[in-house]
Amino acid sequence: MIKKIQLPLQTMNLIVGFMIWVLISSLLPFIKEDIVIPDSQLALVTAVPVILGSILRIPLGFYANQFGARTIFLFSFILLLFPVYYISMADSLADLLIGGLFLGVGGAIFSVGVTSLPKYYPKERHGFVNGIYGAGNLGTALSTFAAPVIATHVGWSATVQIYLVILAIFIIANFFLGDKKELKVKTPLIEQIKGVYKNEKLWLLCLFYFITFGSFVAFTIYLPNFLVSNFGLDKVDAGLRTAGFIVIATIMRPIGGWLADRFHSLILLMFTFGVYTISAMILSFAPSIGWYSFGCLTIAFCAGIGNGVIFKLVPLYFQKQAGIVNGIVSAMGGLGGFFPPIILSLLFNVTGHYAIGFMALSEVALASLILVIWMYFKEKMQLAKEVMHHTVEGILVTDTSGKIISVNPAFTKITGYQEDEILGKNPSILKSGKQSKEFYQDMWNSIEKNGFWQGEIWNCRKDGQQYLQWLTISAIKNDAGDVVQYAGMFSDISSFKET
Repeated sequence: MIKKIQLPLQTMNLIVGFMIWVLISSLLPFIKEDIVIPDSQLALVTAVPVILGSILRIPLGFYANQFGARTIFLFSFILLLFPVYYISMADSLADLLIGGLFLGVGGAIFSVGVTSLPKYYPKERHGFVNGIYGAGNLGTALSTFAAPVIATHVGWSATVQIYLVILAIFIIANFFLGDKKELKVKTPLIEQIKGVYKNEKLWLLCLFYFITFGSFVAFTIYLPNFLVSNFGLDKVDAGLRTAGFIVIATIMRPIGGWLADRFHSLILLMFTFGVYTISAMILSFAPSIGWYSFGCLTIAFCAGIGNGVIFKLVPLYFQKQAGIVNGIVSAMGGLGGFFPPIILSLLFNVTGHYAIGFMALSEVALASLILVIWMYFKEKMQLAKEVMHHTVEGILVTDTSGKIISVNPAFTKITGYQEDEILGKNPSILKSGKQSKEFYQDMWNSIEKNGFWQGEIWNCRKDGQQYLQWLTISAIKNDAGDVVQYAGMFSDISSFKET
């Protein structure tokens, strides 16, 4: 029973953590009325919680494997009681920056669930399960929408204190309902890092999540104040629109994970970054509120799908180091939400508009699209290489002039020729002399007419021993239909014939 409730419990934990993570940005229009915050510092105030929310994801992901999710969630929520209370009493910019920094713990707990929950489900469901957990992003929408509404009635300070009650409830819930017997992984941190830091897939996933989750966080913390100051919207209206952005991204996250369980994840990422590129270009032209809403909501749609797909790929590529990789990737995603608001503010102060910042997002998304395409075709080539390397049939590949350009280990095992001995030679080196000229002429006529030849043929090993092969020769053509290579696949059937 305890194991069955871990997914809903940990998802609710994430909702609470994210509610607290964006507490300051949700209430900033109200806080500004009581605390003097220079315009140049607004972006910093909203971005500061992202710092610890990103950096702490690495150790929390690791320790979630070491001690279990129950312990880490309990510790995190108890720790959050202090900054939440401190902010409710804040009366200066310094108070907001100090308290906001430690609110980052609420965002850092993301790496706990994505490390813990896959232990309870088969790998075929990891994309959907992590997508459901990632729907805890909804916590940002709840704070963004509900906090301003409550603050209009009781004030922002009392609104912040309500979160203390919510934290207390979930401390009790995790104490009694958390899984005390969760499977632990005791691999040392340094050993896990050594096992992954040279893997290019790790850093590519970091870049992709830096954009998808980073843009989600950046828009979440920046939109409430931006919509009020740039479009003159009412504070509650701005909160509602931001909540709409968050809800779309949140709903699409489990859908993205579900799609990744059924379709090729890299193709889904191609779609994601292609749409990102166009949407960010629309925003760069400083459109009306209508077009701006369209661009933002399209980015929300793609951010949700991208986030779900990426956390399907993490356990797929890194089964033994999922904890540390979840932490690193999610940390980079969090940092992706820290820099954009600050950069946008700096660019606005220099140029008077946000066009360059949004265009930069478009260009980074385009670069990511190119990298995903490269990963896709590299994986296809790697798969072909693995098939060739591990198949029990001998394989040789020649160019159109008949020179051997590649052989596999099975070729060496059957013929006795090492790769460096045979490359650049003509396959005629394998002839036994038992077949006539007409035999070979008919063979090549068949290849030219049908694209392949298949049959029995006597050939000779390196030691001079003759043996009978079952051989298939295929012409390999390019997209224009021109033959570019020939591939032969064969097996030794001498003993079969004797039997």
